[in-house]
Amino acid sequence: TRGFLDAYDPETGKRIWRFYTVPGPGETGSDTWPGADVMARGGGATWVTGAYDPELNLIYWGTGNPNPLYYGEDRKGTNLYTASIIAIDAETGTLKWYHQFTPHDTHDWDSNHVPVLAELPIAGQQRKVVMVANRNGFFYVFDRATGKLLVGKPFSDTTWARELDANGHPIVVNDGSKGCLPDQWGSTNHMPPSYDPARRLFFVTVRETCAAYLPVKEEIVPGRISNSGTVRRDADRSYGVLRAIDPTNVERKWEFKYPTPTMAGTMSTASGVVFAGDNEGNFMAFDAATGKNLWFYPTGAPIWGAAAMSYMLDGRQYVVIGSGTNVTAFALPPQ
Repeated sequence: TRGFLDAYDPETGKRIWRFYTVPGPGETGSDTWPGADVMARGGGATWVTGAYDPELNLIYWGTGNPNPLYYGEDRKGTNLYTASIIAIDAETGTLKWYHQFTPHDTHDWDSNHVPVLAELPIAGQQRKVVMVANRNGFFYVFDRATGKLLVGKPFSDTTWARELDANGHPIVVNDGSKGCLPDQWGSTNHMPPSYDPARRLFFVTVRETCAAYLPVKEEIVPGRISNSGTVRRDADRSYGVLRAIDPTNVERKWEFKYPTPTMAGTMSTASGVVFAGDNEGNFMAFDAATGKNLWFYPTGAPIWGAAAMSYMLDGRQYVVIGSGTNVTAFALPPQ
């Protein structure tokens, strides 16, 4: 595949513009790929919700991994604009800025995360920002207008890299030969995070895993999956955690540990409650300020990728979660 982002006229269905997340021959970024045939199937799919700033008229979107997943010798280069956040002019489809989180990714670390917009005090100045907790284990805060990296630090215990270089790229200290890396699902994934502006806390489901990657050169055949390798995860060194961090410095304020790596999203409320879940099927509520587990309900199936939603009906507030093949609604008893 070759990823793209489209805009359509809602009245006619006519396509207004298309931005390819992998450039074509001669286009900006094409020099980060070895040739046209590789770019034509370079990856970079856009398969999770983006975010929109109406004042700047900018769309922020995460892009997927390059192809093939684990074997990178046939696509040498940084492979723009895969594993990146892109800021697109909503009217024209023009790329305004980008940041590549994991250059030349060989671990299936898509950057398909929900970008979160906020206003934060950073270095004594109130900034309009876009925040991303990334699959590679780092938390990033960017200036929405310019793409300037304001904060970039690990939010997980990953050992493959612990710092970013001057370009905002991870300084690799462990390529996998010196221990374990986050597995192919990453330190977090497509499950939505949430942000509490009153308490200035970013809530994210974190996957602490230990994996080894085994790349293999494969013949690329149209219509056939070509991961070009496999991954082995150490189950005894893997767990999940709901983590509350201060986005201005990535300081951990509290966390709640799950028995296994978890793919449930989060929802925070103005009343100071955070809803989350685990791979064992427990739907839970936490005190946003302290992390105290206030309540849980066993749904009977893993909460996979889903975040809770809330709505008001006939004067009563409901919270809903999807789990397995069921959707379950909760509410406080009527007064």
